[in-house]
Amino acid sequence: MAKIRVVVVDDSALVRGLLTEIINKQSDMTCIGAAADPLVAREMIRELDPDVITLDVEMPRMDGLDFLSRLMRLRPMPVVMVSTLTERGAEVTMRALELGAVDFVAKPKIGVADGLRQLAEDITDKVRTAARAHVRRLPPAPGQPATAGAPANAGVRAPAPVAALGRLSTEKIIFIGASTGGTEATKEVLMNLPPDAPAVVITQHMPAGFTKSYAARLDGLCRIRVQEAVDGDRVLPGHAYIAPGGLHLSVERSGANYIARVRDGDPVNRHKPSVEVLFESAARVVGQNALGVMLTGMGGDGARAMKTMRDAGAFNICQDEASCVVFGMPREAIAHGAANEVLPLQRIAPALIERLRSTVGASMNRV
Repeated sequence: MAKIRVVVVDDSALVRGLLTEIINKQSDMTCIGAAADPLVAREMIRELDPDVITLDVEMPRMDGLDFLSRLMRLRPMPVVMVSTLTERGAEVTMRALELGAVDFVAKPKIGVADGLRQLAEDITDKVRTAARAHVRRLPPAPGQPATAGAPANAGVRAPAPVAALGRLSTEKIIFIGASTGGTEATKEVLMNLPPDAPAVVITQHMPAGFTKSYAARLDGLCRIRVQEAVDGDRVLPGHAYIAPGGLHLSVERSGANYIARVRDGDPVNRHKPSVEVLFESAARVVGQNALGVMLTGMGGDGARAMKTMRDAGAFNICQDEASCVVFGMPREAIAHGAANEVLPLQRIAPALIERLRSTVGASMNRV
């Protein structure tokens, strides 16, 4: 098989050298070029036509986000961002994912052995995933003509008004699992839920230091409240709770209430947080009052537990292949027999709402 051809873009010569060495040590990939700034990278991309780019967020001569925005409008290709573990770095990374970056890795402190080993594992895994990702063209900026191939209705959509759900939301909980491409997919689902939707509990594969900014960003866009989960918090309708990066999230009962459990522990399916941990608690604690959603992501984390959810009476939806950045996690869940429905991303929130309404209607008819 042909090797994955990678161009590294970073203003630090040390980081360029480190990433080049890490990539070239892999049998299935090769670094075909390294650029110190986006202007050099632009010419390198034209000449070398790489399969994947690694891109530093903050660089001279042209901001990494400006470069990414132009790239994804004119010549979309898989991009893995290399991000700093700072508040600004996290915010910029979230914006990069909105612009079409496939994924990101946290830049370690140079010279810290454990950090460098983790970087090597993360960057090579994510380059492999990016090489197989479905990359979509970013719509033209306001005032620019549409580029051939850009979807006609692309861009930020205002959430459609949804009639109140009222008491439909009091006992039900929506559980969402996602990985690569999931930050934008989860946003699409949450933005289309009404303010009184059932509680939503989310495990998105993400390292420590980034989930707080992600939750804050979603909270400003959605009609439900979105926050990073805190151990012991009551899980309430109209709220979404995101697993903190580097910690597992589950749901437990405390009397008549559901509460969030946030715990450290070993990785599960190589992930922390793990979708398996969250979905297992959904099956065990919430049962038939759970609605499960498996969104885009690499691997099979959560597939077995999602089948356990269905066996316990939950209603589960998996995102379809055409709308996924990476179809791995939904495909594995479907293969395990976990899905009640397989739907395009934009139909998932309406399907959840319709399921809630049909469930309460059936309950009332039995009275």
